[in-house]
Parts: sequence; structure tokens; C-alpha cells
Amino acid sequence: MSENNSREITVRELVLKIHDWYKYLLSKWILLVLACICGIALGYLYSSYKKPAYVAVSTFALEDANGGGALGQYAGLASMIGVDIGGGGNSGIFQGDNLIELYKSRKMIQEALLTEKVFDGKKQLLIDRYVDFNNLRPNWSAHPVLKSLNFKPTDDPKLLRAQDSVLGEVVKEIGKSNLVVSKPDKKLSIIKVQVTSKDELFSKAFNDQIVKNVNEFYVNTKTKKSTQNVSILQHQTDSVKRELNGALSGVAALTDVNPNPNPARQILRVPSQRRQVDAQANTAILTELVKNLEMSKVSQRKEMPLIQMIDAPILPLQKVVTTKTKGMVIGGFVFVFLMAGFLLTRRGFKSIVS
Repeated sequence: MSENNSREITVRELVLKIHDWYKYLLSKWILLVLACICGIALGYLYSSYKKPAYVAVSTFALEDANGGGALGQYAGLASMIGVDIGGGGNSGIFQGDNLIELYKSRKMIQEALLTEKVFDGKKQLLIDRYVDFNNLRPNWSAHPVLKSLNFKPTDDPKLLRAQDSVLGEVVKEIGKSNLVVSKPDKKLSIIKVQVTSKDELFSKAFNDQIVKNVNEFYVNTKTKKSTQNVSILQHQTDSVKRELNGALSGVAALTDVNPNPNPARQILRVPSQRRQVDAQANTAILTELVKNLEMSKVSQRKEMPLIQMIDAPILPLQKVVTTKTKGMVIGGFVFVFLMAGFLLTRRGFKSIVS
């Protein structure tokens, strides 16, 4: 019973305290109104001068068809010559969150930024476009190295260091503020890539380029092992085929030199018989190599992931604008909230001190 009374008293005190705060804030209505007016004015100015943002969105479906299954029965054939025909050993690479993080990696963003595109009939690096529409160069005028900074390949250590430094900051800012990569539905293999910036052409160009770079890197990585195996098998097949052709030519040449060998001199048959044995051995080896080469090509095709674009950014892009009404409402609310918090904090501090 005592616990219930204690709890009831605590709730009652809380209600009284809230009522007391409410009455106190009402007594300071002039300050709250002034704060609201300031917030509305600043919200209006902010929405008036804030540039619109342009959103470029790409969505694509990713089907990761891994080799394996029936191909496993052919692994023994390839292992006899020391070659692995594949079979999906890297099936888990760059899936799900790993692929999303790949988009946000410095390597992918930097490669996209250092790509040259055509803007208004002129070729320009994407990083230069980013620097221009963000007005970064005026801030570099006082620095001797940054003042004449360009992002072309260079051997100058000072310039190279400056390039890396600026690129690092731009990559960090893009990953934090401009680039969003997500999976709209966790159950589906659909990736959504969204780029937002103040420059419409940059948003589209950067979105197109980073999607292209990441998808190519993904496909090359997924098929790298099987591609190497195909290359090795192709080289071995070509080598054995040359040896077989040489052996067949040798048999024919020896036969032409001695078309009617003396039956009493068997030693004359030895060179021709050796070349025939070589030809037979090379024929057997070539048969197995061709079989393994074809199976390796099948494995490579099965490991090739299918990337199907669903939506690509098309001009004009979606424009995100903060309307004056929205800016005024948000500004007024925020300033009233901050003023109320300040007044209550000051009153609480005074009551503690006194």
C-alpha cells in the first residue's frame, strides 16, 4: 500500500511540475514569440538562398549464378593436369552489405571522380566539376600548391600529396552526404544507388560512372579465377597442338626420306616409330585438354553474374527544393523549442543554486 501511495505521489508531483513549467513558459510568451519570429525569418532566408538539389537514381537486379552442381564431377579431369575448372568458390564475395560497402569504398568513388566526361561540349574530370560547383578553389587561393592544383597524373611529390589530400576529403564528403546505396527489399537482390548534389549534370554523370565501375569490378572479380583457368588451359592446348603438328610432320618427313625401308635393318624404323608414339601421346593429351577447356568455359559462363539495369537516371532529374513555407515552419518550430529549452534550463539552474 505504501508503495502505491509513493508512486501516486511521484506521478502527482510530475504533473504539477509540468503544469508549473507550462505556466512559466506562458509568462515568457513575449520571448517565445520573438524566437518564433526570428526562426520564421531565418527559415525564409534559408529557403530563399538554398540551391535545389538534384537526385539521380539507378536501380538494378543482381543475379549471382554460381558454377557448381554437375560441374563437380569434372573436377577430377582437370586436377590431373593441375587445373581447377572453378565451381563457385567465391560465391559469397561482394554479396549484400559487402557490395554496398564496395560502392562507398575510396577506390570506387575515386575512380569515378577521376573519369573524364563531356559537360556543355567540353571535357572535364568529375572531380573538377565537383570542385567548381562547390566553389572550393577560392578557398585555395592563399595556398601556393592548391592554387594551381589539377588532378592530372604527376610525378611531383608535393602536387601528388595535395591531390591525394583533396581527393580523400572529397571522397569522404561524397560518401557521407551525396551517395546513398541501399537494398529497398532485403529479400530481393535489387540495389538502389542514389546520388544527390547541387549540380544536375554531375549527379547523373557520377551515378552512371560509379555504377559502371562497380559492376565491371564485380564481374571481373567474380570471374577472375575461371578466366585464369581458361587462359592456362588454352595455352596448354595450343602448346600440345603445336607438338602434335610437329610430330605428324616428323612422321611424314621420315617416311618421305625412307619410303621403302630395308626389312633387315629395323633400326631405320626407330625414328619414325618414335614420332608416331609422340603423335599418339599428344593426341590423347590434346583430347583431355580440349574437354577440360570446354568445361572450364562452361564454368566461366555460369560464374558470370547477370546484372540487369531496371532504372537509370534520365534528364531532367528529380529536383529537391526547400519551399519558403516549409522553411518558415521548421525555422519557427526549432527556435521556439530552443528558446523554451533555454528558459527551462536557466530556471532549473537558478533553483538549484538558490
